[in-house]
Amino acid sequence: MTEAAVRERPVTSRQIKVGDVPIGGGAPVVVQSMTNTMTYDVEATVQQVYDLNAAGAELVRVSVNGSKALKGFREVVWRSPVPLIADIHFDYRMALGAADAGAACVRINPGNVGNDDRYRQVIEKCQETGIAMRIGVNSGSVEKKYWDLPKHEALVASALHKVEIAEEMDFFDFKVSLKASHVPEMVEANRQFREHSDAPLHLGVTEAGTKLTGAIKTAAALGQLLPHGIGDTIRVSLAEDPVEEIPVAYQILSSLDLRHRGPNVIACPSCARTLGFDVIGMASKVEEKLKHYEDHFTVAVMGCIVNGPGEARDADYGVAGGKDDGVIFSKGEPLRKVGRDEIYDALFEEIAKDGRK
Repeated sequence: MTEAAVRERPVTSRQIKVGDVPIGGGAPVVVQSMTNTMTYDVEATVQQVYDLNAAGAELVRVSVNGSKALKGFREVVWRSPVPLIADIHFDYRMALGAADAGAACVRINPGNVGNDDRYRQVIEKCQETGIAMRIGVNSGSVEKKYWDLPKHEALVASALHKVEIAEEMDFFDFKVSLKASHVPEMVEANRQFREHSDAPLHLGVTEAGTKLTGAIKTAAALGQLLPHGIGDTIRVSLAEDPVEEIPVAYQILSSLDLRHRGPNVIACPSCARTLGFDVIGMASKVEEKLKHYEDHFTVAVMGCIVNGPGEARDADYGVAGGKDDGVIFSKGEPLRKVGRDEIYDALFEEIAKDGRK
């Protein structure tokens, strides 16, 4: 993966490692997702882990929800190209088994995993095996004793209670997530938590929705937190093939100038000045081909020669349509004039001249 320089943001968290991946403490924001296969189906799970990694996932969470899943997880771990996080919801014994099986991290839900004694056993196992833990709190499973609080305060109180226990046991290799499906609640919970703890934060909007809705909700939430140093790993939770979550995550990070993976496409919204030039179709076609490029650069698809090159003068490459002809340009300067049916090929000829991979 080729990445361009990004802007710095405040460092508000300490650093831990999940496997060999640094989390927090000024490290780049890490992108992760979760498999949706049955973990006992080892071949399907391994294939999905590889697919997620190929798309850009640096950590992958895998469900360990029973003995059959734990048995499959043991094999998935040693075949995985990335560190795996074992997802534990109810049975704390699955966390103990996953740690012994080679998980890089176990994710436990304080509201579901049982009493504090069971939680302490998980911490002891993490200490014994030298792995990390994620304290994952969400609005649907906050501990009952906090139910009378406003939701964002309940999330914070539940998380801080578990943080306090871990730190009393001299265990600091953990990250925390405070998730809600309501964006303002999620944002406020993470802001308030950061005022009380420097633990690395995993961000996401739980049950965000389908591809469009989920992407918008997640972008709205992350855009209020990440630039301020709040958030160290992210997941875009979509009701989709999990592989589809990864490009959305990187697009959000790129839009915030925090990480860049592959090319960036900008395009005008189209109007009557295009004189029939299919901006929408061309932009989609260009974006589809650019998915296969590693380098980070910007390509503009503009609707008219009058304003296009000037408005997109920061683009490394660009096309602007016209009535019969189009212009290929770079940094606002025309490179050559071509027929309308030659625009697409001419654009990629110019990109190839610079050795873009």
